[in-house]
Amino acid sequence: MFRFLIAVLVLLIAACGAPPNIVMVSRSVPGAGERVIFVATNRAFEDQRYTSVRESGVEYARFSVSIPPVRDVGEVTWPGGGRPDPETDFLVTEAGMYSGPQAFRSDIRAALMALPREDREVVLFVHGYNNNFASGLFRIAQMAHDYDAPGIIAHFAWPSAGTPLGYVFDRESAVFSRDALEAFLRDLSAAGAERILLIGHSLGAYITMETLRQIRISGDDSVLEALSGVVLMAPDIDIDVFQSQARAVEPLPQPFVVVTSRGDRALRLSAGITGRQDRLGNIGTPEDVAEFSILLVDISAFRPGVGDWANHSTLATSPTLIQLLSGLPTLGQREADIPLDLWSGTVLTVRNATQVLLTPVGP
Repeated sequence: MFRFLIAVLVLLIAACGAPPNIVMVSRSVPGAGERVIFVATNRAFEDQRYTSVRESGVEYARFSVSIPPVRDVGEVTWPGGGRPDPETDFLVTEAGMYSGPQAFRSDIRAALMALPREDREVVLFVHGYNNNFASGLFRIAQMAHDYDAPGIIAHFAWPSAGTPLGYVFDRESAVFSRDALEAFLRDLSAAGAERILLIGHSLGAYITMETLRQIRISGDDSVLEALSGVVLMAPDIDIDVFQSQARAVEPLPQPFVVVTSRGDRALRLSAGITGRQDRLGNIGTPEDVAEFSILLVDISAFRPGVGDWANHSTLATSPTLIQLLSGLPTLGQREADIPLDLWSGTVLTVRNATQVLLTPVGP
């Protein structure tokens, strides 16, 4: 027990640091990227910012995020207490709140219609534990930019405490946020989104599964037909709980991808807190999920990027992994369609589940 407490303290100290805040600038700089992010949130808006206070309703907003040209791939940087620099910092160039869901749906519909038909997909990201509003917004902007994601980028910002010591609060906020995420999905579908790629990270994966479960149970589950895929990144979900959730959702939307790493320190800590050996995001083999049509992508062989102290966001932060996967349409394919020379990994199939053990491609 003493060793476990020491490990907890070390990880919490390593995680501590000033969280990012949204800083507005009038324009970006030459060479900077820019992504428009459509946001739904059940965070309360107080003192001109979205807080960790839970809000019973859902509010909608739109942000234009400037991605700095001087940074490492996978890195999110912000000014902290210093002067904002568009060359090196993630900044917001435009922000606006919608009057309600109808105005939001109208804007989404117009944005979709402005795209070529093949790009009319919404990528919806649900952030994880220990995120304030800005960190979640900047992370999805970074991923969309570094992976060159087409289509519309959307973000569900649930009321995480945004502090390493807020894990229990965050787990309760995750349960609190199921209805809000369901409302967001239904609004996107009502706006004409026929393809929605749903990505949940960490505790955001738990919200994702709980929301899919309650939509299926409701009987009004037509919105699930709009899902072009589900990706759970480092899911902080008990394996027994996931099995129960997945059975309720069956048939799972396809493709259904779970990104895992046996080196994920945050999930090891979560498992220790809950008294279990593993979480879904750090399982080593497909046996526990073999009854489901799932693709497990094991990225244990990849080192995380700058700032990922817990090895919990490797898919977003690792330059090597981003280079390997960027632009490839293979993440959601079944084993028969996976080009092994691109994956550079080992494929293992157990009943309905397939596991790909990714390894970095040599020079």
